[in-house]
Amino acid sequence: MTKAEMEAKMKAGKGFIAALDQSGGSTPKALKGYGVEEGAWSTDEEMFGLIHDMRSRIIISPAFSGDKVIGAILFERTMDGQVGGQPTPQALQARGVVPFIKIDKGLEDEANGVQLMKPNPGLDTLLHRARDLGVYGTKERSVINLANRAGIAAVVKQQFEVGQQVLAAGLMPIIEPEVNIKSAERAEADQILLEELVKALDAMTGDDKVMLKLSIPAKAGLFDPLVDHPRVLRVVALSGGFARPEACAELAKNRGMIASFSRALLEDLRHQMSDDEFNASLGGAIDEIYTASTVKN
Repeated sequence: MTKAEMEAKMKAGKGFIAALDQSGGSTPKALKGYGVEEGAWSTDEEMFGLIHDMRSRIIISPAFSGDKVIGAILFERTMDGQVGGQPTPQALQARGVVPFIKIDKGLEDEANGVQLMKPNPGLDTLLHRARDLGVYGTKERSVINLANRAGIAAVVKQQFEVGQQVLAAGLMPIIEPEVNIKSAERAEADQILLEELVKALDAMTGDDKVMLKLSIPAKAGLFDPLVDHPRVLRVVALSGGFARPEACAELAKNRGMIASFSRALLEDLRHQMSDDEFNASLGGAIDEIYTASTVKN
C-alpha cells in the first residue's frame, strides 16, 4: 500500500486497529494469558521469540485481514522481525492492514495525578527506520489517574510535542493519553482531557492531522467534538481493562470511535489450540469488535 492508500484506509476504512504491542514488563503477562507460563523461557530473547510466534500466528490467520482489521500496532522487535518470510510491516500490508509502531519507552512515576512518558533520545533514529520499513504511524502512551488539570495539561503538551516529532519524520502519530477507567475521578478526568485536547488541536499549524487513542469515556458521546475536529484523522478506543463484551458494549455507544484493543482482542486465544480452534476464536473476537466499531447504538 502507498502512504496515500494507508491514509485513506485510516480515515474512512470500516474496521478497527489491533494492538499487538505488548513489550518489556507486559510480555510475561501477555504470554500467561496465552497459556505460556514463565518457566517456558530462560532468557529475554526466548521470551520475545514466544511472543513473536503468537503475533505471527495472529497475522497469518485467515481471520486477520484488512476487511475488518484496518491497522495493527507493533512492538519494535516485532517490526524488526519477519512473518511468513517477509518483514512484519510488509506482511501486514500484504493482508491489507496498515502497520503502526509503539514508540514510547514506558512511564515516569506518577506526579500531579498522571504518568508522563519517559525520555526517548533515540526516537528520531527509530522513526526513520520504521518509515523505511513501510510503517505508517506510531503510538505513544501516557496515563491519567486523577482529574488534575495541571497534570493532564502536561500529558497533552508532551504528547503533542512527540507527535510533532513523528509528523516531521513523515509518520502519523496516534496520541494516547489513557484515562485509568478504575479512577474514582474518571468522568472529571475525561472532561478535562477533552478540553486540553481541543486546545492543543486548535493550536496546530499547517495541514497536519493526528490520530487519538482514548479510553472509552464514562459519558457516552463526550468525545464527539474530537471525532469531528478537522485536525483529527481518526479516534480509536483502548479497552483499558474491560473484558471484551463490556468493552464492545461501551464502544458501541460512541459515534465515530473505533476499537484499538489488545487484551480484549486476545483474551480467548491459547497456544495449545489447534489452528482451526485458534482461527475460529480469533475470528469470533474480530467479528465482535468489528461490529462494535461500525454499528453504533
